[in-house]
Amino acid sequence: MKNLLLFVFLVQLNFCFGQNKFDVSAVEKFQTELNAEYADAKTSPLTAEDLAVFKTLDFYPANETFYVVAKLIRMPKEKPFEMKTSTDRKPVYVKYGELFFTIDGRDFKLNVYKNIELSKKKEYKDYLFLPFSDLTSGHESYIGGKYIDLRIPKGDAIVLDFNTSYNPYCAYNSKYSCPKVPLENDLDIEIKAGVKKFHD
Repeated sequence: MKNLLLFVFLVQLNFCFGQNKFDVSAVEKFQTELNAEYADAKTSPLTAEDLAVFKTLDFYPANETFYVVAKLIRMPKEKPFEMKTSTDRKPVYVKYGELFFTIDGRDFKLNVYKNIELSKKKEYKDYLFLPFSDLTSGHESYIGGKYIDLRIPKGDAIVLDFNTSYNPYCAYNSKYSCPKVPLENDLDIEIKAGVKKFHD
């Protein structure tokens, strides 16, 4: 019986992983939509001066290395906490779980969070927030790290596509209040994917 259950688990795991494949067109769509958002005065975080000359954000080339399927370990007993931001604002988050994944044969872990207030809205009830920094932060990418938007999966596998990581609005305009990347989400690897820094 144990062997049968193990077999079923492995089949489900392989099925789950097999359904998620790297798609360059999805990365291109993300880049196109983000550029459109930043070029539109109604939705852009850019200052008026930057918006006037804006053409495109600077992206790393799409890279399959930074598309991974992570194992999600949920943490149902975590207590809500106030996340530090670039201002005095302290939004309340809860650690939803831990993500375990491998890049270039190296194992990594990131904590993923849920915004308490945001999750009360129907369209964001399954939204997860993944802030991270890495060895490119402060060099090729924004010193304050980057974010990835995720949705709660049905199972325990979740796609992390670092090619869709983006900068906090604070990278473009100091008027915004942005969550700071928790120290435990600093990766000891260069994540050469997603949006690069905006200004030197």
